[in-house]
Amino acid sequence: MKGSEMENTHMMLEQKLLEDNLAMPNQKLEVLDILKAAPTIFFKNFSFIIFLLFISLPLFFFMVYYEIFLQRTLTNILEQSHSHDLEYHRWSVVTSEVTTELRTTFSHQLVQLGFLYLVPFHLLELCTVIVTVDLASKIYAEDRPILTLKEMLYKPIYGARIRASYHVFWRTSDLQVPFLLFYGPVFIALLLKYLEWSAVWNVSIVISVLEGTFGVRAMALSARFNRGNERRGLLLMAVFFVWGLDLRLPCLYFRCYEGEIMGIVAQVGLFCLGNVLKWVACMLYFYDCKKQTLEKKVDVEAGREIKVVDA
Repeated sequence: MKGSEMENTHMMLEQKLLEDNLAMPNQKLEVLDILKAAPTIFFKNFSFIIFLLFISLPLFFFMVYYEIFLQRTLTNILEQSHSHDLEYHRWSVVTSEVTTELRTTFSHQLVQLGFLYLVPFHLLELCTVIVTVDLASKIYAEDRPILTLKEMLYKPIYGARIRASYHVFWRTSDLQVPFLLFYGPVFIALLLKYLEWSAVWNVSIVISVLEGTFGVRAMALSARFNRGNERRGLLLMAVFFVWGLDLRLPCLYFRCYEGEIMGIVAQVGLFCLGNVLKWVACMLYFYDCKKQTLEKKVDVEAGREIKVVDA
C-alpha cells in the first residue's frame, strides 16, 4: 500500500505539471512568484502550520542555545582581536604569547561551534525538511487543504537517505584597505557561487524526499533541472541568506545573548519560519524547473515527429 500511495502522489504531481504546461506554456515562475506562492501553500492548511510548529520545537530550542553560544563567541573573538590590534599599533610588535593566548582561548569554542553546526543542527533541520517538503508537496498536488493532523501523524512520510558533506573554512586577518580591495571581490564571487551551488544542493534534497533518489543521482538530476535557471536559484537562495543575516546582526549589535533572551527567541522564531518557507520555496522551484524540462522535452519530441512526417 505504501508503494501505491507514493506512486499515486507522484502521478498527481506529474499530471499537475503537464496541465500547467498546457495552460501556461514557456512561462517560468520568477523569484517573486515563488516567494508569494510559498506562504500561500504554507497557510493553506491550518493543521499543516500546527504540525510544523510541533515538529520544529527541537530545532527551535537547540537554535536558542546555539545562537547564544555563537554570538557570545563571535563577540569575544572580535573584542580580543580589536584589543590585540590596538596593542600592535601601540607597541608595533605582536608577541608569540599574545597569538598563542588568542588561539588557545577560542580554539575549544570554535571546535564546539563546528560540531554543533555540522551534527545536531543539520540532523534536526533534516527532520524538519523531510516533513515540510513531503507534506507541502501533497498540499500542492491535491490543490486543496484536506490533510488533517491525524493524517499527518499516521500517514507515512517518504523520506530518503541523504548523504551530505560539509566544508568549514575559518580565517582571521587584519581588515586593511589592500586586503579589502583584493579579497572583497573574491569573497563576493565565492559567495555568489556558494549561493548558486546551494540551490543545486537544496533541490537535490527535495528530489531525495519526493522522488526517492539520493546521492550522486539526486545531485545530477538537480544540476540538470537547474541548468538555465542558475540566476533564479541564486536569487532565491540570496533572499533567505540575507534574511538570516539581517536577523543575526541586530542581536549581535544589541548583545541579546547577555540577558535579553527574548531577543534571541524572536530571532530564532523568525529564522525557523524563514527556514520552513525556504524549503517550501525550494519545492516550488524544483517543480517549476521540472516543468520547464518536461516542456523542452515535449518540444524536442514534437520537432522530431514533424521531421519524420516531412521525410
